[in-house]
Amino acid sequence: MGRMKKAELLTTCFGLGKIPIAPGTFGSLPPVVLFQVLGYLWPAATPYVMAFFLVAGSWVCIQYGPAMIAATGKKDPQQVVADEVAGQGLVMLFIALLTPEHICNTMALGFLLFRLFDILKPWPCKRLEKLPDGVGVLADDLMAGIYACIGFAIAYHWLPQYCT
Repeated sequence: MGRMKKAELLTTCFGLGKIPIAPGTFGSLPPVVLFQVLGYLWPAATPYVMAFFLVAGSWVCIQYGPAMIAATGKKDPQQVVADEVAGQGLVMLFIALLTPEHICNTMALGFLLFRLFDILKPWPCKRLEKLPDGVGVLADDLMAGIYACIGFAIAYHWLPQYCT
């Protein structure tokens, strides 16, 4: 398999980034779905799998992001969703470590918070997006993930009925 084909396959999360409507939302689903499934079937493995998504998504962005930037001519190509995988991995890892209850409310709240901050791009997300190559593609999503973790921690403290 050629480098460009591999770059496209991995950065689009096996084609999820090519979905014409909301590719970032669809691209961020794999860690969220696995978070939920593992929460019921094998909760002890959840943090490790979420850490894998965080690391793997980050590596893919840094390794193959520059090829996709060059191919599309865009600083942050819409079809590149490995950054969403990393960002959601970060949020789900945080939730798995904060609360052992991996039920639908925790997953849904984490997912929604990440997508909100990823779309709104509060400071410094927009600024981080300007970093070179795949680092810029990744950094804004990791910052959105940090904001989502903070939001979840606040909700967990003040509104625990929605987080357990």
